[in-house]
Amino acid sequence: MTTGYTVGQLRAAVADAVRAPSLHNTQPWRFRLHDGGIEVALDPLRGLPATDPTGWGARIACGAALFNLRLALAVAGTPATVRLRPYPAEPDVVARLLPQTPRPPTPTEQSLYGAVGRRFSNRAPFWPDPVPADARWRLGEAARAEQCWLELVIGTSAVNAFAEVARSAHRVLEREPAYVAERVAWMRSEPAPDGVPTGAGGPQSEPQDLLPQRGFGGRNRAPGRDFEPEPLVAVLGTPGNTGTDQVAAGQALQRVLLTATDAGLAVSMLSQPIEVPAAREALRLSLGRFGTPQMVMRIGYGQPGRATPRRPVDEVLDLPVTRP
Repeated sequence: MTTGYTVGQLRAAVADAVRAPSLHNTQPWRFRLHDGGIEVALDPLRGLPATDPTGWGARIACGAALFNLRLALAVAGTPATVRLRPYPAEPDVVARLLPQTPRPPTPTEQSLYGAVGRRFSNRAPFWPDPVPADARWRLGEAARAEQCWLELVIGTSAVNAFAEVARSAHRVLEREPAYVAERVAWMRSEPAPDGVPTGAGGPQSEPQDLLPQRGFGGRNRAPGRDFEPEPLVAVLGTPGNTGTDQVAAGQALQRVLLTATDAGLAVSMLSQPIEVPAAREALRLSLGRFGTPQMVMRIGYGQPGRATPRRPVDEVLDLPVTRP
């Protein structure tokens, strides 16, 4: 017989959950206990009205945090049953977790959990070494395990076609002053628990770059440090595009990112072609896929780095409340 989760279990799991990625490292999540269950909710105070007006990015981020939460609980021997968007009248609550029968973690759960603290978005140029076939297969399996799909963009012509879609979307976004101002507001030149430090922002864009880079105040690159000429591009998608689909995509995204980290791969995300509806549809058509693209990743081998800062656990917790 299982009992509910405790505040101690919540705190321990949330310390790992907050290692998930989010647009501009806004960390738009909150966690709480109710009737022995852990609930994951959007933080409306950390939205991006210009960059993410529909809340798609925040739901992706909360889904990624939810996957880390699931892993932490499983590795602690207290795995969870998850119900997505459990309260129709409270759409900001993206998931509720209730304890299953205790069991030891699986080898896969242990490997993925070991990657949680090592995962970071690597916005620097990657080395030219190709990603081997077995690693590509593992990434696809990671997405499928969360009922999502992962399409690899292979070949010079396909990558160039994707790059044109991505650059076009980037130009559309950069023409919006509010979008640019929002990004600048989340750049950090001094130590901070959120936002993107300039040291993690990647090098400044240059005209010869194949894929667009968001400007986070990174340094000019050294001569000869151009980005890889034919990156491995992966598109993550879902069967539909409801809020539930987006939370599921966030879980799949995090499983893919942790699988890549466990395999020694570096990843950065390119969401510009997802943020512009026309570009997203052009991307879907180019892939010949049913469903909806939810995130694009650049994958390869890169130089070491470290994760960006996170807020303290106590800042993202809502301790037990009563529900009528």
